[in-house]
Amino acid sequence: MQIDRDATLAFDVYGTLIDPHALTPVLTDLVGGQAAALSQLWRQKQLEYSFRRGLMRDFVPFSVVTGQALDFALAATGLRLDDADRVHLLDRYRSLDAYPDAAPALRALAQLGVGRQAFSNGDPADIVALLRAQGLWSDLQGAVSVLPVGTFKPDPATYAHFCASTGARPESCWLVSSNPFDVIGALGAGWRAVWIQRDPALPFDTWGVAPTVTLNTLADLPKLIAG
Repeated sequence: MQIDRDATLAFDVYGTLIDPHALTPVLTDLVGGQAAALSQLWRQKQLEYSFRRGLMRDFVPFSVVTGQALDFALAATGLRLDDADRVHLLDRYRSLDAYPDAAPALRALAQLGVGRQAFSNGDPADIVALLRAQGLWSDLQGAVSVLPVGTFKPDPATYAHFCASTGARPESCWLVSSNPFDVIGALGAGWRAVWIQRDPALPFDTWGVAPTVTLNTLADLPKLIAG
């Protein structure tokens, strides 16, 4: 399937453009051999807490969710950080590394003229700062955060908010995400979706729906744009 040039691509940030586990080397310096496990649990709880808060209508900014998830992960693994290290770690979360395929793909898509927006659960200022720091911002046309809606993806309200913010019609929107829950949410909102399967061993969620397109890397995305 090809993507029309008048489509709007909505790029998930954490896990798609930006590596949420990029701080593992920093964690290694702080906690040694438990760094990878800590990073995995931190990310798992970050997502779980965002889902819970969405369901409970108990919204806090994503930066707060991220801090609370870190605190749980530390407690669950029996690890401790002093206050200065915790603050430093959360500050570094605002400058995570991009995946190597992100910048070249966005540059190629910009040259093709297709619409390109970041779409994230993250706080607006954090998203823009992060994308600027990794050299991705100049090849995007903007960023939409869920913050004004007061809930998190995959709540249908977040996808409606994206359309209202950008003026894009649902049928012209394509989500680009490595997160199955996000892909499922977008499909439910009447969008189409590209799942970036960053882990070949990880299947798509058994939800009764399938991504419109599955790719292993963002590098293949420009090839889908109709000529």
